[in-house]
Amino acid sequence: MLKDITFGQYYHCDSLIHRLDARTKTALTFAFIAATFFCRSFFALGLMALATIALVLLSRVPLYMVFRSVRPLLWILLFTSIMNIFYQKEGTILLSWRFIHITTGGLILAAFMMIRIISLVIIGSLLTYTTTPTQLTDAIERLLSPLRYLKIPIHTFAMMMTLALRFIPVLLEEIGRIMNAQKARGASWETGSPLKRAKALIPIFVPLLVSAFRRAYDLALAMECRCYTGSEGRTRMERSQFALRDGGAVLVYGVLLIGIFLLNEIWRVL
Repeated sequence: MLKDITFGQYYHCDSLIHRLDARTKTALTFAFIAATFFCRSFFALGLMALATIALVLLSRVPLYMVFRSVRPLLWILLFTSIMNIFYQKEGTILLSWRFIHITTGGLILAAFMMIRIISLVIIGSLLTYTTTPTQLTDAIERLLSPLRYLKIPIHTFAMMMTLALRFIPVLLEEIGRIMNAQKARGASWETGSPLKRAKALIPIFVPLLVSAFRRAYDLALAMECRCYTGSEGRTRMERSQFALRDGGAVLVYGVLLIGIFLLNEIWRVL
């Protein structure tokens, strides 16, 4: 299960999505997420799903990596779908037994929510798949640069966020090593009562916390040895610039947003 958590990983590849400016990708990622919540009909959500599939194909990220990013959320998706099936009472009744009532409206709502969540997860994962941590830091810092006038340490915030994303795969790998070491010593997390299984996780979390603090200390020491002082007086080795493909990406998003609003209106009329 830990190997299926791919959030924060970067996949090196030469694709159109990789070549986009990091600021464009970051801004459009949040814009795509917002557009997903604007979808009020299956027509609009279907258009959003097609756009998500197109982004995956353009990014040239292997499909198995995309599916691995969704796999850890299968239980959440299943739980959400079941709750929506019983929550919605509109439509034709398909099953009625005591307090359980399943209608066509509930099934439609469950499918709608599942497609929406999967699209959100894939779009969010593509940002880290196609953007290096350094590029992501610079993008977040530049996009939030107007907040400097409010005395907010933007560079520190961007650095903290990027380091957190960067160390997600590292900590997951560390958890895997600790679990294998505990299994070799006879530890088990699949038998016994829930309280016993919870206590069995203590030998995992304690060395994990120690390792995390050690890594944080080593990173802080390395940054201090390199005279890192934050954004003040700092220059960049590579300066990102907007290109024609970035303008084309913004234009495509605008067309997609117009299509979503039109399909919402068509659905309402029907």
